[in-house]
Amino acid sequence: MNDKMIIQLYLDRNERAVAETDEKYGSYCHSIANNILDNREDAHECVNDTYLRTWNSIPPNIPEKLSAYLAKIVRNLAFNRYRMSHASRRGGGQTALVLEELEEMISDVDAETEFNRREIAKVINSFVLSLPEKQRSIFLCRYWYADSISQISSDFKMTENNVSVTLSRLRNKLRKYLNERGIEL
Repeated sequence: MNDKMIIQLYLDRNERAVAETDEKYGSYCHSIANNILDNREDAHECVNDTYLRTWNSIPPNIPEKLSAYLAKIVRNLAFNRYRMSHASRRGGGQTALVLEELEEMISDVDAETEFNRREIAKVINSFVLSLPEKQRSIFLCRYWYADSISQISSDFKMTENNVSVTLSRLRNKLRKYLNERGIEL
């Protein structure tokens, strides 16, 4: 079933929408949640919560790309669950590493207001879109999907060191890009 048909099921409030979503995007959503949480039970709960949030948000929202819509929901839920479960301790595998890598650059940014967060997000999106396709994919695999360095190296047929160097260079480019646009670090 294509995305338009699935979205129409949501708009019609047909419960089959959830089953069709799970059939088409269940593995995708589980992969995102599990990369962040590294816990299959928690990931499964996040995916179920994703379906509930999707059900409650369509309508009024009508996503243009269902996979991206689901990915954003499951990712946010997984990161929220991660933060709650790791609030009092360090560690946490790939997610902790991903957050630490980016935290170096943006932790001092005044992002207290919603406006500032949105502006920073727009600048980062612009940066990501400006990257060549391979670099963009590597960046997104690491910082959106929280893939491990070893997974990225396998997917892109690169050495782990090459992936690490590429990501380091991309973070430096992002830092410069942010500075050039008035976001001081």
